[in-house]
Amino acid sequence: MLIRSSKVVKVPLELTTAPYHQSILKMNGLSVIESCTHTQNNTGSMFLEDHLLLFVLKGKYTVRYGNQSYTVKKNEMVLLQKSITVEYEKSGEKDEEYLLDYMMFFLKEDLINEFVKMADLKPSYPAALVAVSVKSVNDRLISYIESLKPYFKQPEEISSGLIKIKLLELLFDVADTNENFYFQLLQLKRKERKSITEVIEENIFNPVTLNDLTYLSGRSLSAFKREFKEIYNTSPLHYIRKRRLDKAKELLTHTSLSVTDVCFSTGFENVSHFSKIFKERFGISPSLLKKPLRLTE
Repeated sequence: MLIRSSKVVKVPLELTTAPYHQSILKMNGLSVIESCTHTQNNTGSMFLEDHLLLFVLKGKYTVRYGNQSYTVKKNEMVLLQKSITVEYEKSGEKDEEYLLDYMMFFLKEDLINEFVKMADLKPSYPAALVAVSVKSVNDRLISYIESLKPYFKQPEEISSGLIKIKLLELLFDVADTNENFYFQLLQLKRKERKSITEVIEENIFNPVTLNDLTYLSGRSLSAFKREFKEIYNTSPLHYIRKRRLDKAKELLTHTSLSVTDVCFSTGFENVSHFSKIFKERFGISPSLLKKPLRLTE
């Protein structure tokens, strides 16, 4: 199990509030985030609430998910599905005082559906799933990215309709650039069907919702709940909370992790809520359970 020492940032939502200061364009929940900064070996974790199309203009941005790792360098891009937790490491150009410049486009299902409808393309799929891969950005896409930069200077003056048109333009440009990217966009709509147990074990300690798990399993919500009940003889909420609390107790008892670290590393997002349900389950607060360990250190 990966032990996280800090909270997993939910994106795009939490990137738009302090202490993060990226520039942002928003339209009915659709988000484009620009970051241009000087940084070296900045690391962390983020949970993708929407599909992510990442462009790097300067520097290097590495994302890791499961046993997969993707390093996006200058004038490259990668498309990642939603409802996953990724570890990232980013660093700027060494010869430019570690300047890092990138844009993150968060794509909701509705936008992808509208693109497919507008393009009047017949959903055709390759025989096998197209693997996620890093692709070069051509001059056309670089020009598109540059055309967005002025919008970030006065985002409140940009109409939501224009933002939507620009995002649809992006999807057309990306689809025309590489056929595999078009297939990847379609695959975001057609999730690979995975076993319930595989989905649960891969995400038990991630800050996922029931809808996230449903999406990752490739099932409808009703089908997911039904099959889960058949396998575990309980509800997803009850099972996942029990597993997380059991793991939290183990970490509090046998490691030097703080209550806050244990909270975040087991998939909980609020320390107060975690402490409350922990005490309801075990009859003792996490902080009191932790005290004997501190006395022996």
